[in-house]
Amino acid sequence: MARILPLLLFSAALACAQQAEPPKEKAQQPPFAEPEEEDASAKPKKEYVFNPLQAETEIKTGKFYMKRGKWKAATMRFEEALLWNGQAAEAYLLLGEAREKMGETAAAKSAYEKYLQVAPDTKEAPEVKKRLAKLPQGTQARK
Repeated sequence: MARILPLLLFSAALACAQQAEPPKEKAQQPPFAEPEEEDASAKPKKEYVFNPLQAETEIKTGKFYMKRGKWKAATMRFEEALLWNGQAAEAYLLLGEAREKMGETAAAKSAYEKYLQVAPDTKEAPEVKKRLAKLPQGTQARK
């Protein structure tokens, strides 16, 4: 017991000395500043160049969303595909179908017309022409 007492006193004195030291000041950032990696202005803007493989990937993803009835997500993917490849006829066709399902007849018509411009001689062209004829003239979208 006599040997333990000095050890306890020494460790208690050491602990008090550590607590008595003033804390080191840290450089404080304002609470409203974003970290550098999340700063929107620091991010490079996405540049779209002709990339048919990326366009095909976007089309496949859009088809996945269409099967699940997620029309808005599908349209976003088809529009992204068209940014990668502006001549992707399949993307225009599927974009028209998705827009039609959403009730956006003017946008669907535009997509179908662009499809017919890009691929006028495909086997789907007669069907697309029929769809165009059936679409109402209104531009209302379902909510």
